[in-house]
Amino acid sequence: METRKVGVEEELMLVDPATGMLTAVAGHALRAHEERPGEQEAPVEAELFLQQIESQTPPTDDVTDVAGQLAASRRAMGEAARSAGAAAVATGTAVLVDADTRVTPKPRYRRIVEEYGELARTSLACAMHVHVDVADEDEGLRVLDGIAPWLPVLLAVSANSPYARGRDTGYASWRYQTWSRWPTHGTQEGFGDLASYGAVTERLVEWGAGLDDGMVYFDARLSQDYPTVEIRVADVCADVEDAVLVTALARALVATEADGDRIRGWRGDLLRAASWRASRFGLADRLVSPTGLCLVPARAAVESLVDHVRPALEAAGDLALAEDQVERLLARGNGAMQQRRAYESSGSLAGVVDDAVRRTEASWR
Repeated sequence: METRKVGVEEELMLVDPATGMLTAVAGHALRAHEERPGEQEAPVEAELFLQQIESQTPPTDDVTDVAGQLAASRRAMGEAARSAGAAAVATGTAVLVDADTRVTPKPRYRRIVEEYGELARTSLACAMHVHVDVADEDEGLRVLDGIAPWLPVLLAVSANSPYARGRDTGYASWRYQTWSRWPTHGTQEGFGDLASYGAVTERLVEWGAGLDDGMVYFDARLSQDYPTVEIRVADVCADVEDAVLVTALARALVATEADGDRIRGWRGDLLRAASWRASRFGLADRLVSPTGLCLVPARAAVESLVDHVRPALEAAGDLALAEDQVERLLARGNGAMQQRRAYESSGSLAGVVDDAVRRTEASWR
């Protein structure tokens, strides 16, 4: 079983460090990053809204490298934000908002808002995307069909968005619900072959559900630009350690499903329900077992994922890392649980933002 290269994209919110409110200073932050003397350790780029920025790591075949790479990219985003008088924070949704979102002044982004209106204007969210190498698109398609039942477990692990726009949403990942309004979003039932995948994505664009293939927002898709499967289901993680765990599990899933038989019997509506449950509860309640089609404790669901991909984790040298990080995650909780504890201790959503800023900055120092 070959060791596949991985790369990670992360999006961070920009907030006023004094108030915790969103602040639309991405343009200033990007200019400050570009003007910084010397070679930059990581890229910082624009996203749909001026209240967020993103970065990505270079491809690597060693998951232990990802921790340092993510620290470097978070540092680059954090320093760019600081130059603009803001703080960069790893939360899946905007906790506090006192103004409407502002769209980044790029033609593509403006067209998205023109075409999709309020749906686009209210879709501010920050995710984590993991790219994993595949041999070709046929292998990538086999992977997409195989990993679908396991993606809700990855969502539960990463869930980091319980608060949005000044309210407790009642969800562990409100980001996932925010994006579920897009007509191309979600975990898809099996396509069967590459021709079917191509036909579906072509019709989605033809029918106006997306401007182009870049707006096919499946929870996992074939990358437009690289020979990779792009796993898009995760919230941006509160801690780098959680992001590394998601990366290791995502790569192991791709390797496992490229060589194996996918789980049979999953309908699209059941996949959506499993994803909804992961979004609703994260690790705080039972999840759907991908092998048993029944509800099991969250610990059992996460451990079954590790067992499912164990040979791939062993082959890549990631098993000890994954097992250690799973135990750590289950002991302290995911990002959503940490945000709720911050609210309990501070009594305010401003305290939640302060804690999230502190943890984000600690992850790159």
